[in-house]
Parts: sequence; structure tokens; C-alpha cells
Amino acid sequence: MTAMTTQPLNESPALRQRDRIPTTVYEKSSDVSLAVAREIADLIVAKAAKGENAVLGLATGSTPVSVYNELIRIHNEEKLSFANVITFNLDEYYPMQPHELQSYVRFMNEHLFDHVDIPAENVNIPDGTLSVEQVFDHCQQFEQKIKDAGGIDIQILGIGRTGHIGFNEPGSGKESRTRLITLDRVTRMDAASDFFGEENVPRRAITMGVGTILEARRVILMAFGEGKAPVVAKAIEGPITPQIAASFLQEHNNAKFMLDRAAAAHLTRFNSPWLLGPIDWDEKTIRKAVIWLAQNVDKPILKLTDEDYNEGGLQDLLATQGQAYDINIDVFRALQNTITGWPAGKPADAKYPTGRRAADEVFPKRVVIFSPHPDDDVISMGGTLIRLVDQGHEVHVAYQTSGNIAVFDEDASRFADFANEFNQMFEIDPANTRKIEEHIDTFLRNKQPGQVDSEPVQKIKGLIRRGEAKAAGRYCGIPYEKLHFLDMPFYETGRVRKKPLGEEDIQIIVDLLEKVQPHQVYAAGDLSDPHGTHRTCLSAIFQAMERVKTRDWAADCAVWLYRGAWQEWEPEKIEMAVPLSPQELLRKRNAIFKHESQKDRALFPGHDAREFWQRAEDRNTATAEVYDNLGLAEYEGIEAFVKWDGDVSSV
Repeated sequence: MTAMTTQPLNESPALRQRDRIPTTVYEKSSDVSLAVAREIADLIVAKAAKGENAVLGLATGSTPVSVYNELIRIHNEEKLSFANVITFNLDEYYPMQPHELQSYVRFMNEHLFDHVDIPAENVNIPDGTLSVEQVFDHCQQFEQKIKDAGGIDIQILGIGRTGHIGFNEPGSGKESRTRLITLDRVTRMDAASDFFGEENVPRRAITMGVGTILEARRVILMAFGEGKAPVVAKAIEGPITPQIAASFLQEHNNAKFMLDRAAAAHLTRFNSPWLLGPIDWDEKTIRKAVIWLAQNVDKPILKLTDEDYNEGGLQDLLATQGQAYDINIDVFRALQNTITGWPAGKPADAKYPTGRRAADEVFPKRVVIFSPHPDDDVISMGGTLIRLVDQGHEVHVAYQTSGNIAVFDEDASRFADFANEFNQMFEIDPANTRKIEEHIDTFLRNKQPGQVDSEPVQKIKGLIRRGEAKAAGRYCGIPYEKLHFLDMPFYETGRVRKKPLGEEDIQIIVDLLEKVQPHQVYAAGDLSDPHGTHRTCLSAIFQAMERVKTRDWAADCAVWLYRGAWQEWEPEKIEMAVPLSPQELLRKRNAIFKHESQKDRALFPGHDAREFWQRAEDRNTATAEVYDNLGLAEYEGIEAFVKWDGDVSSV
């Protein structure tokens, strides 16, 4: 069996003129991974045919995992041997024991080495167990080993939000070699989820230097997701600077960026391709260009003139589509038609004016809102959720995972103590409760940083999240029997790193859909969630919808994607904009506040220092401000949605 390969996006050379590093863009991250894995496999085979070793520079983190998965598949199904492979890993935290959960030794073993026939003596990873006095000599020896192996044939890289490659933080010079460095605070914040809190992240690491990386004969940097788009654009199109170590790859004679569409979003060829020459104009591109122009010249859409178009680099749009007035009207009306206070349609009731929108044929509707974690529903679309309930629809909320790893240990202890006191107060046999409380107290007092919780601790943390979701549901007016706690098995590892999505996970979604037979489905489409849970949950929903698509009810079921916890939809992509009044925004905030374990300071906040309610509210008000500035009605906030196009492979 050979995995299918997907071709990169077909782009003309003119669109690549601002790239200072050769860059290939694929529609999906999985396509990038397949292409990189195949290039590595071909190198290994070619070297083996000559009786030579293939020397690989490897990276850790979520980005290369799919590459390693594909290499394992090729090893198992196409009999690719790793007997002639020598590897050098980019970095390791310091200090770090190889058996620890966050160890890159453990990472590489779990994701690649334990599954292929590479000789153990051919694996080289910086040693995080050494004393500080030993590290310098170890780094020198690491460099010498690379030279003795003949140099690195292919070096795989990811890129951090600071532009670092390996752990070469801002300020790392072009000539830097393997060394012990101090981690940037942004890097430590991004790693906080792996260590169950920023305070547990090591402050130092051993890393290959920029100079070491640049000596590789071939360098492939991969980047996925919207979160990487800004720094990717700086590295590819910006000047070479030590502040963005990846920019040094511009000087390498055989380096390449391989990106998914989301990570390429800020490149000129995707962000504003009309600046690079004539393009094929369609409705989406015209809308994007007009909004871009209006924001650049700080004018409402209907006030844009022919001169604005000409001076803003959109002469070709005028030449092919006509005068500014007509273009403005078309785009303005398209945006205006996205706004609705009736996200599931209007009833055929005379007391509700229909305006431009006719009464809906089916009212009320059955609605399922999927929430990856127990709070994503109210964080990302709480205003719309409350409106759907108020307007009389049958609203179900399906919490896909328990969210149990995102609860502080102190909360688990507090709730265990409460359960014990509760039983004593009401003269319920407290023996078993006291036994559990003692286990939790003993376990948490002796828990090491990053250690996986015991099963009882995981259960009580899951109950905390479940209770908060019930409280939020009650506040929003959703009956308990319409709250569904799915506890998808892929999530239940007790660790940030989850299991692959499995058949049981998808079947759980299918069963719920078959039971409710919804007219509308809402799902989280903000794939910048740093832990990947949103992406996995969305994939399960898409695959489930594919399985039920022949059902009569599914033919008329619309799937809407929301964002808000980690990012927001760009205005040109929005297909439904639900306006929120000040009172509705306050009700949404109060619903979010029911999730007390995530209040004040979440255990896994990501790189955004704001609380989740603040992020959501700021994004809602910012979207409303965008609409206002473009000349549309002024609202306190707007929740935005995009309709799923039915492509199961779009995550």
C-alpha cells in the first residue's frame, strides 16, 4: 500500500517574486508531511543503494509527528530499512532525564525510533542529564560526531513564534554552534502546556547552532496553522536578522519552506496577490481585495473611489470588473447579507418582521453545538447559543472531551475535601470518600512537575469541568438532558499528548447525530488551539457527517464553524455574522464565568495572556468594529461563522 500524495498549490512564478527562500505551499498539513516523508525515504533508499549512510537532522514538536508517522508506514508497508540511517536531533531541554514525559529522547522513541530498525548507536540527541561543567565538551563532541558522519544530508526544522529554529532564540548569530542557551519567555510560554504550567518549564536547553544547521546539505522547514503565519512571512519575505533565526535560511543554497495554506496566509501571494500582477478575479478574491483596500485607506466600502483603487494597486480589478461604485455596492451587499439576528431562521409569525429574510420552512430547529472542551461553546459562540435558546430552538450541546488535564491540583483537593465533608454532614457512609480523599491528598502532595495524574485525580478533575459545563448550560437555559458529555477516548491519556483519533471516537459522534437528527450543527473551527484537540475533534465531526450524509435528515443539515478561543475569522471569509447587544455580551460573559476552574488563570492559556472571556469579548467587539468601519451597522459585538463546504479532508 502506498499513501496518496497531493500536489502543491499551482502558483505562477510571478506570485513567488517576494519569496527570499524557495517556498512550496500545500492545501493541508498532511500533504506537506507526506511530501517530506517521501523525500526522506527516497534519500535513505538512494544512499543504501550506494552503500552509504543517510544522515538526518531531526526535530521534535507537533509539526514533524505526521512525517514520522508516514516514515513508520513506509517502513512497515514498503519495507524501508533504517539500518543505514544516522540521526542528530536539534535540541533537548536542560536539565532533562530521558525517561521524563517532556524529554525529546522519549519523544523520538515514541514517535519514530521504537517503530523502525535504526541501530541505537546511530541515534544522537543532546544529553540533558550532564552537569553544567560537562555540557561544553558534550556540545563540542556533538559537532564532531556530525562531521565524522559526513555532515547532515537533510535537516528538518519547525519554527517557533519568535522565529527560532532549534532553540536558537532571538539574537542567535549566524555562526553560532551547538551550545547551552537560555530560553526566551515566549518559548517557555508556548511549552507550558507540555509541562503542566510555565513554572515547570526548564529555563535552558542544549541546541544545535544556526551555523550548524546551515551546514546541512538540504534544509526543509515545515510550518502549519494560522498561528505561524506572521513569523513565516517575516522569515521568507523580510530582511535577514538575528532576531528571526529562520531568516538566515535565505542564505542557504538548498533550503526550502514547506507550508500548509494556513501558515502561508500572510505571504503576499496569499494576503494581497494583486500587488504582484494580474490575477483571476472571483467573488471571494474581489471581496478580500475591497476589504483590504478599505482598511488600508481607512474608508467605508461605499466611499472608495476609482482613485483609491488605482493608487492602492487594484488597477487590474477596475479594468476587469468595472467602476468602483459597482464593485463597492456588490461587496457591501454581500457583507450586509451575512448579518442576521436569526442564526437558525425566522418563524412564520406575524409579530416578527421578516424584512429581506423570509420565514424559515422549519422552525424551531434541532441544533447540536459541539464543544471540544467543556467551555468552548460559551467562549466562542455563547451569544449565539443563548439567542438560539431564547428563540425557541431545541439546542443540544455536546462536550467532546472531559478537559480533565486543564484543572489545577488545588481544585481537585478542594473538591475531594468537599465530598468528604458533604458525606459526613448528611451522615452518608464517608468511608469510601475519605479513602479517595486520602489518595488524592497523598498523590498531589508527592506529585512531580509534569507527572501524569492518577485515575482518581483525573476523574475528579473531569467532574469539576462537567459540573461547570452544567452550570453554564443551566444559565443559558439548556435542560440537563440536552447536555451530552461524550468523553471521546482519544483525549483520555492524562497527558497533553493524545492518542490518534480512532473508530470509537467517530462512532460516538455518529451515534449522537443519529439520535438528535439536527437541522444545524456548530463546530469549533479555530485550529490554532496549540494542543491540537480542536483539530482532532473537528476531524471526528467531519468524518461522522460523511458517514451519515445519506440520511434524509442530513441532506438539509448545515454545519457552521465558529472561532473565538484562539483566533477569529477574517472578515472576507465570514458567511454568517450574529450581532450582540451590550446585554447579550454581558450574558455571554456570565456564562463563561461559570467555568470557574478556567477563571483568573487557566492552566493552559497558550501564548495569549488574556483570560478566555477577555479574548472572546475582545474578538467579538473587534469584529463588530471591522463591520462598523466598513460602513455597516454598528453593534456592540459580532460572533462570526463560516459554513463547512463538505470537504472531509479540510482539517
